[in-house]
Amino acid sequence: MKSEYEVFQEYIRQRGLRWTPERELILQEISRLRQHFDVESLYLQLKQKGAKVSKASIYRAIPLFIDCGLIREVDFSDGHWHYEHIYGHGHHNHLKCLGCGQVLEFVEPALAQVESRLAREYGYSIVTYKLEVKGYCPACLKAGGETDDR
Repeated sequence: MKSEYEVFQEYIRQRGLRWTPERELILQEISRLRQHFDVESLYLQLKQKGAKVSKASIYRAIPLFIDCGLIREVDFSDGHWHYEHIYGHGHHNHLKCLGCGQVLEFVEPALAQVESRLAREYGYSIVTYKLEVKGYCPACLKAGGETDDR
């Protein structure tokens, strides 16, 4: 398996883009992250480490990292995008509490079977999919959290 740096270097070379110190710093930080992040939290982490990276550089780099398969977008319905590092990690999905906002990651082997069946049935080569299940966690239900039948 190629390293993230090799994947990204190949990606930018094929598109005639430049390998910049800012992109390298952003990639290093993303590679270390094991939790969801947004641009603001990534910017603050880099700033705390003394990195000279602007938010604009992060906003410009994020689509490149998504397109080459290093990260993916995650919509937690809170008004802005979150991202997660996916390269080299097994596929997982999200369970989000509508009360407290807690996000749990889960793996469901039956979904891999559905993915395989869909690929066979429709002739697709499936690259990825996203599943986000929303509801109320036990703590919110116990505290009288609302239920929504939608």
